[in-house]
Amino acid sequence: MSKQRKFNLVREEDKINKSFLTLQDKLNIEFKNINLLIQAFTHSSYVNEHRKKSFNDNERLEFLGDAVLELTVSQYLFENYPDMSEGELTKLRASIVCEPSLVQIAINLKFGQHVLLGKGEEITGGRMRPALLADVFEAFIGALYLDQGLEGVTSFLSQAVFPKIKDGAFSHVMDFKSQLQEYVQQDGSGIIEYKILEEKGPAHSREFISKVTLNNIDLGIGEGKSKKEAEQHAAEEALNRLKKEKDTLLK
Repeated sequence: MSKQRKFNLVREEDKINKSFLTLQDKLNIEFKNINLLIQAFTHSSYVNEHRKKSFNDNERLEFLGDAVLELTVSQYLFENYPDMSEGELTKLRASIVCEPSLVQIAINLKFGQHVLLGKGEEITGGRMRPALLADVFEAFIGALYLDQGLEGVTSFLSQAVFPKIKDGAFSHVMDFKSQLQEYVQQDGSGIIEYKILEEKGPAHSREFISKVTLNNIDLGIGEGKSKKEAEQHAAEEALNRLKKEKDTLLK
């Protein structure tokens, strides 16, 4: 190996180490095994271009991080939203761990700046590709779990994600009632009303059926384990109908 190539390799390693030291400072996290952190940000395209070096891509960490993220978010929602039904918790969790939400979190944390990419992926704008950023975030969670356990992951999410849930940053994804209200108010179409049509089942496992109307026109029916959930499902059906049949329904 030429002296110039050795120099370039050392320079690249120094650059990588500096990047991840900066990232740890920014996140206020110190990894016991820095290689796990580097792996979380290593794209397969970088590994393919550096076959002679001992790099592993982040795909396995992404697999692990996806499960850890679902578990920790589920526990947080379970403990902090005791009045939500299973269906409502599931929808809220889905809105938090879905790709668009993870991408936004990764962007806010400037994760894209630290991703190790191959030259081809870099040229085509891979650094800001949504799917790549979401994968990196999940891989980071996987790496953090291996390095510091669930406690470390929960501590990080308590700073970076959980406050956003409290602030309602993800609620718009599941709040079909608000979406329906906004949609109707755009052109002053009228008054929305909800009515519980039926309650059934034993006290410990009630089911509700709700109907939503606009100017006394039936728009949607929904079922749920709470009145709120049933109304949300009714609003979702109504919103979908209005978007497809508005001119016909509101003649």
